[in-house]
Amino acid sequence: MKNLWSDKDARAFTRRYAKQGVNTDLALRVYTTQLLGGEPKLVLHGGGNTSVKTTAPDFLGTETNVLCVKGSGWDMGNIEPPGLPAVRLEPLQEMARLRRLSDEDMVNAQRVNLLDASSPNPSVETLLHAFLPHKFIDHTHANAVLALSDQPGGDAVCRQVFGDRVGYVPYIMPGFDLSKKAKQVFDENPKVEGLILFKHGIFSFGDTAKQAYGRMIRLVTMAEKYIRANRRKSSVSVKLPKAMATVAEIAPILRGATTHGGKPMVLDFRTSKAIRTFVDGRNIRRYSQQGTVTPDHVIRTKHKPLIAPVPEAGKLEAFKAGVVKAVTAYEAGYHAYFKRNNAKQKIRKTELDPMPRLVLAPGLGLFGMGPNAKAAAIAADLAENNVDVINDAEAMSTYAVIPERDIFDLEYWSLEQAKLGKGAEKPLARKVVVVTGAGSGIGAATARAFAAQGAEVAVLDRDGKAAATVAADTGGLAVRCDVTDTASVDTAFDWVCESYGGVDIVVSNAGAAWQGRIGDVDDDILRQSFELNFWAHQSVARRAVSIMRAQGNGGCLLFNTSKQAVNPGQDFGPYGVPKAATLFLMRQYAVDHGADGIRSNAVNADRIRSGLLDDGMIASRSRARGLSEADYMGGNLLKREVTAKDVAQAFVDLALAQSTTAAVITVDGGNIAAALR
Repeated sequence: MKNLWSDKDARAFTRRYAKQGVNTDLALRVYTTQLLGGEPKLVLHGGGNTSVKTTAPDFLGTETNVLCVKGSGWDMGNIEPPGLPAVRLEPLQEMARLRRLSDEDMVNAQRVNLLDASSPNPSVETLLHAFLPHKFIDHTHANAVLALSDQPGGDAVCRQVFGDRVGYVPYIMPGFDLSKKAKQVFDENPKVEGLILFKHGIFSFGDTAKQAYGRMIRLVTMAEKYIRANRRKSSVSVKLPKAMATVAEIAPILRGATTHGGKPMVLDFRTSKAIRTFVDGRNIRRYSQQGTVTPDHVIRTKHKPLIAPVPEAGKLEAFKAGVVKAVTAYEAGYHAYFKRNNAKQKIRKTELDPMPRLVLAPGLGLFGMGPNAKAAAIAADLAENNVDVINDAEAMSTYAVIPERDIFDLEYWSLEQAKLGKGAEKPLARKVVVVTGAGSGIGAATARAFAAQGAEVAVLDRDGKAAATVAADTGGLAVRCDVTDTASVDTAFDWVCESYGGVDIVVSNAGAAWQGRIGDVDDDILRQSFELNFWAHQSVARRAVSIMRAQGNGGCLLFNTSKQAVNPGQDFGPYGVPKAATLFLMRQYAVDHGADGIRSNAVNADRIRSGLLDDGMIASRSRARGLSEADYMGGNLLKREVTAKDVAQAFVDLALAQSTTAAVITVDGGNIAAALR
């Protein structure tokens, strides 16, 4: 592993934070913490922790000895000084004299000794940092160290590799007892430069940030060299069908089968040579079911992944049946796991949802799963981390981790669950929404409105740059798509399925307003309008429905039909006629697919600036009617200009209206001629 320390960068950090009143110790602590956190082979997503013993002024301005230690909720890769809250050091060190300390008392003691009461909770391993004498202390879950430890006889392997350079701590759940044991191990040999926590991770320490960081890199490199020199066997793969189903075909099936309590997951697909070695392995049912490579992962990945059937091309019904069977078995297995381990608890726990957070798909790769795209990506990242460690352990020996009861203790430990920051979900959380024509106007406003309600949004537009801009605003997926090209539509929806696992809501919004007197208009103009204002809606809806049916969770189709569909304007036949057809297309989907739980509704909008009417068209129509632009745009019963945000809100409202289908909502400020039931 490469040592990335730079004297120049270290000085730059010191200068930058000095301007904010941050001392050199904390500035350098931030610097090396970011170096460690930027290496995924060391830590991922809130894992690991670091500290520095320094001084800081209390509220009276008195310089106080403190421990600045990583706070809960902060990631080492992008940590800033507030992510290392200052805790009074002496009271923490005094706790080493205690024989026992409950988790609740430990957390309380740490919080009451914070210099700033608004700081995040200090790490659950704060006392371990406090009990060791070193100024700088680093803790990671280095892959290479875990690969040595996570095998039968792993403790002996670690001793062989590191000798007396480090101390060795048996597996103990994080907290007071682990801190006491780590102190004992260190006190027995104060010359060590680190500690190996068997089947958990590694600590390094030093008098300076550079020394502690350098020792971490050196120790991990020793482990990496040992692994390279001791790989004795290669994985044997199962025999796979000649043709495999695609990720886009199987993701909606997996998503539907793992929906629990009406709450679907968002999926994140990954594949690579290492992942394929893992998921295609003949012994996958042994090594993949042992548990996570470090206990810290279990709160985000569950104790084991789901193994899906082999997805053979052309046999999706058989695959779906196999997935349902596998999920049923997984759920029963999780209930049994909870029951047998909960029976041993002094204080009984409440069972978490029994659905997996990782799915292994032989022949393809793996899926991370979560209540949102971020959580799914974290699960997938941790899965890749597990793959690397397990592949290395299997190449040297066989993979083996802590007992199931210890994994359960971590999964249901309140201090670990608190890291997930659970709260009320937004109304459209867990929903995947596709919006066409979303690069500007009504589409862009709609994409933003759905994202604000917690949905994962795929922004489809013919203009890739415009789609990317809106996607950046919504945290969504930008997809360049020509909705008049069925191949482009299919490719776009495949990408959405590969990225999120499926589709729940589609806003078929893309359109354009061709003009001309209907008796004079060129047939080519009328056909162009039908391609975009009717056939494109059919292509989008048909593809969406196929995905929704594969998921089996119902769905929602929303169409932008415009007032022209029911109240034709003079010389707007080329636009209004296909829009009228789309209005009835909406109703046909409601009739034909209501039994699938798929709702179909439309929005009838009129005179929307930044919608289908651009400023030039507004000016032209205003002049034709002898009106000012303001009078034209506000020429409705409410005398109020209607915006793209108003139309977007109507789409959101329809998406939330679970008992409404075949309906049209009018958004025009009041136009009786275009009003519908």
